[in-house]
Amino acid sequence: MRIVVAPDSFKECLPAGEVAAVIADAARAVLPGADVVECPLSDGGEGLLDVLAAAFGGERMYARVPDPLGRPVQAAYLLSGHTALVEVARACGLQLLSRDERNPLLASSQGVGELLLAAWDAGARHFIVGLGGSATCDGGAGMLSVPLIRETLREASFEVLYDVDVPFCGLRGAARVFAPQKGASPADVEILEARMQEQARRLAAMGGSGCGLDSVPGAGAAGGLGGAFAAAFGAKMVGGIGRVLSLSGFDQAILGADIVITGEGRSDHQTLSGKVPYGVLQHCRDRVPVLLLSGRIQDAPALRQAGFAILEEVSPADLPLAKALDPRIARHNLTLATKQILRKYLSKHL
Repeated sequence: MRIVVAPDSFKECLPAGEVAAVIADAARAVLPGADVVECPLSDGGEGLLDVLAAAFGGERMYARVPDPLGRPVQAAYLLSGHTALVEVARACGLQLLSRDERNPLLASSQGVGELLLAAWDAGARHFIVGLGGSATCDGGAGMLSVPLIRETLREASFEVLYDVDVPFCGLRGAARVFAPQKGASPADVEILEARMQEQARRLAAMGGSGCGLDSVPGAGAAGGLGGAFAAAFGAKMVGGIGRVLSLSGFDQAILGADIVITGEGRSDHQTLSGKVPYGVLQHCRDRVPVLLLSGRIQDAPALRQAGFAILEEVSPADLPLAKALDPRIARHNLTLATKQILRKYLSKHL
């Protein structure tokens, strides 16, 4: 039996590579003779550089930039020839803040702009930018506040990988859907939505008559950075997981596979908007059954209807979140959940 293990990171807990390794070890324990292939993934958010480092090649570079609260941080990017692979979470990611520091009213994407300029100074002229995992909801205002950024990068080309296809503003937009996950209260969300509406007007004027953010895929990703890249730089917007799958050699990995196991920290209806597990499912449809392992699972009927063969929740329902995010506990629970989901599958199909 050939098993391909293709998870995202478990956010705030385990990176994708470690998640894949734990699942793979557990799979080998259940099926000692199995051919188990590890293929950690990213949808453009945190972990993108690590996932694509081998495929992208080049040199890992560093720039000192402000984090979401303005403190200096060493942010990495990859440079191969004149192409830079940039992960915005390295400069404005949620993982850079403690839980009590999270406040999208204050968090800024300025560090992203400074990271882009550092890559330009190092020779980058084409940018592949991964959105996702940001602590911000400023519509790219911080990024565009960096002096001379548009003038400096006017000759650069941008391919932007968005993790979720959400609008810039509105009921399904960046502020209302994702700001609460970044520390915003209900009152904060209303303030942020008003700011995003105003920023949308600025970006529409910046991009000219052809830049209506309503028609930009992924405009609301990373707190609206998607819309800012499209308006300010004419970026090509691309679904992140599809691009990562093509760059990582996933098609080759699943040749002859009997099972694919994917997962993420939390799966719900937002998973179906372009997250890693749904991208894997879409890629494997009608070829290989896809099993879903996630720390927490909500909206299970919608996930089953989408086509996942089996769903398995990693963290026990009564386990407090703080303990569930402890890497040692998470590895233990992930091992148990992997064995359980494989036994369920095998009992039905063997």
